[in-house]
Amino acid sequence: MMQIPHLLEGFDVDDAIARMLGRPQLWWQTLGYFVHEFADWPQRWQASQGDAEHERRVVHALRSAAANVGAQQLADAARRLEQILLVGAIGVPGTVTELRIHLLAAFSLCWESAAEAWTRSGATLPEG
Repeated sequence: MMQIPHLLEGFDVDDAIARMLGRPQLWWQTLGYFVHEFADWPQRWQASQGDAEHERRVVHALRSAAANVGAQQLADAARRLEQILLVGAIGVPGTVTELRIHLLAAFSLCWESAAEAWTRSGATLPEG
């Protein structure tokens, strides 16, 4: 059985495992899906910019996934941008730009940390 990390930069692993009814293997599998499914997220997100509703959906998907795997700071950054996009405050000078910069930094930290742990473990995603 592979060793599941309980310390992972950008993640509250123990809290995420607790929310998954104390099942570390489920968290690890979910983290693998996060690494796989969000590998191209920055490109999809950039392509969505300019259409507030589309961008909000792309950001919402990240927020949900981040919260699920215990990347709370990333989820919070996504939630803040999602709220601005929802209320249509895109025209507020600097606000959206600053939130996007913060979100990308939070995403990069979490995704890279998770991808490195996943790769180091030699784990593969289950079929299906």
